[in-house]
Amino acid sequence: MANIEVDKIRNVAVIAHGGAGKTSLIEAMLFDAGSIDRLGSVLDGTTTTDYEPEEIERKITITSSLAFCNWNNCRINLIDTPGFINFLEDTRGCLRAVDGAIVIVSAISGVKAETQKIWKYASEYELPRIVFVNKMDKDMANFSRAIGDVEKAFGIDALALQIPIGAGESFSGIVDLIKMKAYKFASNKPEEIEIPSEFQSEVEEYRKKLVEKIAEADDTLLERYLEGGNLTDEEIIKGIREGSLTKRFVPIICGSATKNIGIQLLLDIVALCLPSPIEMARISPIKGKNPKDGSEIQRKPSSSEPFSAYVFKTIADPFAGRLSIFRVYSGSLKADSNVLNSTTGAKERVGQVFHLLGKKQIPAQVLGPGEIGVVAKLKETFTGNTLCDESNPIVYDKVPFADPIIAYAISPKSKGDEEKVSTGLHRILEEDPTLRFQRDEETKEMLLSGMGQVHLEVTLERLKRKFGVEVVMQTPKVPYRETIKVASKAQGKYKKQSGGRGQYGDCYLAIEPLPRGGGYAFEDRIVGGVIPQQYRPAVEKGVIETMKEGVIAGYPIVDIKVILYDGSYHTVDSSEMAFKIAGSMALRKAILDAKPILLEPVMKVEVITPDDTLGAVIGDLNSKRGRVQGVEPQAGGNQKITAMVPMAEMLTYANQLHSLTSGRGLYSMEFATYEELPSHLAQKIIAEREAQKKEKAEEK
Repeated sequence: MANIEVDKIRNVAVIAHGGAGKTSLIEAMLFDAGSIDRLGSVLDGTTTTDYEPEEIERKITITSSLAFCNWNNCRINLIDTPGFINFLEDTRGCLRAVDGAIVIVSAISGVKAETQKIWKYASEYELPRIVFVNKMDKDMANFSRAIGDVEKAFGIDALALQIPIGAGESFSGIVDLIKMKAYKFASNKPEEIEIPSEFQSEVEEYRKKLVEKIAEADDTLLERYLEGGNLTDEEIIKGIREGSLTKRFVPIICGSATKNIGIQLLLDIVALCLPSPIEMARISPIKGKNPKDGSEIQRKPSSSEPFSAYVFKTIADPFAGRLSIFRVYSGSLKADSNVLNSTTGAKERVGQVFHLLGKKQIPAQVLGPGEIGVVAKLKETFTGNTLCDESNPIVYDKVPFADPIIAYAISPKSKGDEEKVSTGLHRILEEDPTLRFQRDEETKEMLLSGMGQVHLEVTLERLKRKFGVEVVMQTPKVPYRETIKVASKAQGKYKKQSGGRGQYGDCYLAIEPLPRGGGYAFEDRIVGGVIPQQYRPAVEKGVIETMKEGVIAGYPIVDIKVILYDGSYHTVDSSEMAFKIAGSMALRKAILDAKPILLEPVMKVEVITPDDTLGAVIGDLNSKRGRVQGVEPQAGGNQKITAMVPMAEMLTYANQLHSLTSGRGLYSMEFATYEELPSHLAQKIIAEREAQKKEKAEEK
C-alpha cells in the first residue's frame, strides 16, 4: 500500500455515549468510500469494527478498533470507540493518538453524561471536533433541539453546515448550507434536488447565521457583509475550516447512520474541518522528553525527522501473540527493522507492519508520519510505551488512566485452575490498563478490579473464550477492623508442666485507644528485672500476632497502644515461646474489657448526576448511611454530589447509579477513613464470622 502524504491524512475518533450509532456510522463511511463492499449491521453482528464475540452478543462497542478509508484524496483513519461508561478509559487512551473527532449526538436524546465526559477528554488533547446529529429518521427527532443541547452542554457555539429535510418518517434528505444545494438519498447516493419551498425560510435563516459567523472572524469580510456584500464560496469554506481548527465553533451536520443518509456529505466535512497531522502539530506541538536528561524535545510530522511512535493500544491474542497498535509521530517505520522502546530501555525487533481494517490485517512495507499501524510480538512493549530511533531517543507522556472503581472476588470453577486464571488475566491486563488483579493477603481472595460490573463480566467472558478457564465472581469481603473505646489492663499467665522442663511466662499489659488512624504503639515500662530483657520482644510478638488475627470477629486490630508494665518469670521454665503466648493471652483479655468495636472503611464519593435525578441519587446515598458533604452545579445541566459513604454500601453502586440515572450518572470514590460500625450491624458481622469459624472447625 502506497504511502500517503502527511497533509492528506485525517486521524479521527468517533465518540459518543453508548447506542448513539458510532459503529453503524463507521460502517456506512467505510461502505460509501469503498473500503468494504457490503454494509454490515450491529443487530446482525456483521459490522467491521465490532467483531469480538462479547460485542456481537451485547451489541455495544467494548474495545476500540481501527479502520480506514480513502475519500477525496484523503486517507481517513477511523477509531470506533466505546461509549458505555465501563469502557470510557479505552476511548480516552485512543484520543491520545488522533487529531480530531466526530461527536455523535442523538436527535432524540441529545447529549448524555458519557458524551460530556468524552468531550472533556477530547478537550484535554485540544482536538478539533465536528458534531453529527444522528437518528434523524427516528420518531421524536429534533435537529434544532440537538443544536441547543450541544451549545448548552459543551459551552461552545454550534454552527450548522446542513439542515435536515424533515424528521422521523418524513426525513428524506439534507440541505447543504455551504453550497446551498439539497440532496435526497435514493440507493445510498446523494441526488441533487431543488430546496423544498416549505424549508426555504428555515434554510435562509441558518445560512444567514453561517455567513455571519464566518464574517465575524475577519474585519474585511465583516465590513463587506455589513455593507450588503456577499461572501464567496471559497471565503466561506476557508472560514469554516479555520473556525473549526481553532475551535471557535463546532460544525454541526446531520443524517442517519443506519439508513446511510448524509454519510458521503459527512466524509466531505471530515476532510474539510478536521486537521491533518501537520495542522494538528501547529495546534498542539509534538512534545516529548529526552530519556537521558529529561529535557524537552519537539518533533515534526515529517519523514525527514527521526522515527518516533506512541503505542496507544494492546491486543492480547492467544494465537498471534501481543499486537501493539501505534501512531507514528515522526519519521518512518519500515518492516524488518530495529527500534528502541525508550520507556523501558528495551530494544525491539519489528517484523511485518500492518494497517488494520477491523480485525483484518493489511501488510504495509513502511508507515510514515501521521499513520496508524500494528505490529505483532514485541517482547517488552505495552500500552503507553514510546518506540523510537535508537540514536535519537524520545519518550512521550503516557495517558493517565483512572483507577478501578469496583472490585469482585473471583475463584476458578475447577479446583487447581488458579494458575490458569492468573496467567490468563495477566495476558488480558496487557491490553486493558484499567484492570487490576491481586491477591488480598488479609482475606486470601483473588480480587479483580475494574470500571464497573459489566467491565469485569466481559473480562471473565474473554478469559473463558481466549484461555479456556471459567471463574465464579462474588462480592469481595469488606476489610473491617477492630479497635477499643476505653483503656483496660489484664494479666496473661502461661504455665505448663508435663514432666521435664515446663513452660512459664507471665506479663501484665495495659491498653488504651489511639486516635483514628493512629495505628499501633508498644511501650516497655518494665522496671527492674521482673521480666528479663531477652523475653520482652516475645511479648510484643505475641501482641502483634493477636492484633493481626483479631479478637471479636477475626479482623486486624488497629489504633491501640499497648504497655508492658509488669510480670514474672521462672529461671528454668521461662522461654520466648511462653512469653509470646502470655502476651497474646493478656491482650485478648484486655481487649474484651475495653469495649471493643468494629470499624468499617468509609469512602469519599463523588457522583455526577443530571439535575432531574439529583433528589433520587441523594436519597439513595442517604439510604446507604451516606453523609452528603455538598452539591455543586456542573456544566450541561449536571450536579456533582460529594458524600462520605461506607464501603460496604458501595460495592455494587455502579449498577444502582446506572439504574437511577438511566445510564447518565458517573461516580468515583477513594478511601477516606475508618469509622465505628453501628452496633446492630457489628453484631451481625460478628455472628457471621463465628458461624464461618464453626463451619471450618467442623470441616477439619
